[in-house]
Amino acid sequence: MGHPPAPHSAPAPAGTTAVPGLTPDVIARIPWPRWALVAAAIVAGVLIVSCLLCVICCHRCSRHRKKRRDKEAVGLGSAHGTTTTHLVQPGADDLEAGSGGAQQWGRLLLSLAYDFGSQEIRVGLKQAADLRAGGAGGTADPYARVSLCPPAGHTHETKVHHGTLCPVFDDTCSFHVPPAELPRTSLQVRVLHAQRFSRPEPLGALSLPLGAVDLQHVLELWHPLGPPGATEPEQTGELCFSLRYVPGSGRLTVVVLEARGLSPGLAEPYVKVQLVLNQKKWKKRKTSARKGTATPYFNEAFTFLVPFSQIQNVDLVLAVWARGPQFRAEPVGKVLLGTRASGQPLQHWADMLAHAQRPVAQWHRLRPAREVDRALALQPRLRLPLPGS
Repeated sequence: MGHPPAPHSAPAPAGTTAVPGLTPDVIARIPWPRWALVAAAIVAGVLIVSCLLCVICCHRCSRHRKKRRDKEAVGLGSAHGTTTTHLVQPGADDLEAGSGGAQQWGRLLLSLAYDFGSQEIRVGLKQAADLRAGGAGGTADPYARVSLCPPAGHTHETKVHHGTLCPVFDDTCSFHVPPAELPRTSLQVRVLHAQRFSRPEPLGALSLPLGAVDLQHVLELWHPLGPPGATEPEQTGELCFSLRYVPGSGRLTVVVLEARGLSPGLAEPYVKVQLVLNQKKWKKRKTSARKGTATPYFNEAFTFLVPFSQIQNVDLVLAVWARGPQFRAEPVGKVLLGTRASGQPLQHWADMLAHAQRPVAQWHRLRPAREVDRALALQPRLRLPLPGS
């Protein structure tokens, strides 16, 4: 004889595995099987445990690193510390470099070779390193000027390298020195910081007696640069002018602005502007003379027609002339520009070509007239014979 059902119990809905009284109503309304709910709960639990473990490990590692840094900071003199003593107390080399030693002026890599047949010494300017910064930008625009003392021949200048304290010059030059004069000759190298509207700033200098160098072999050594010499070589003055070239019309405009540093004994200085085409004199102009001044101001412009096809074959020469003590006009100094120039003049010429239709002004040191004439190697003009001669 069966028992009647309880008055408050109801049969479980068909198609669900929920247990009455144990599963909440929210889970009972999810149309998922029981095994899917259990699997989702297990995955969620694993993810939560993994996150907690990661947080605990990171916290322990950070505490371990902090303790290790504290130990190293306290135990600088211990044998197990990783900080060496030379970081606390610099050595003698570091003290010399920081107290005005040769290291603060940088180093220069040179190669020297002497050809006894041609009696020429070949100087290879390889590179410089650790130069001093020029100006206020923390860097420099260095170039090198090479000469001999006593003077023998020309003075060579490398091209300007912008924005670097370790320039790679990769340049060569040669000087004619007889073997008998080698013991009395010194190689002079000055590294300068190029400045467009003021004098170059010296960065370091090197004086190398050739008598103390074994020139039987090709030498390539690093040499420390020292401070620039207290006595600079005699200056012939400086000249400021601007260049502008328009490739379309072939118009080359030279504006002679001013000169400075001329000898006070010179009278009525003026400037000659000359174009040389294929090593032959081509065109020339000159400014008016300025009386009674060693710093003449000209501000005179000259325009030449130079086709773009000939611009690479043209040399531009600006020469300052004045009446000397013997009351005759003599060249004070010259500036050579063009593809055969070097140093600042070559950089000025390149800037003119790179910034077409815009004037580019710059100061230039005047070089001795004979030195420029030797570099030009002008060929004589052809003269036609006169009738009956």
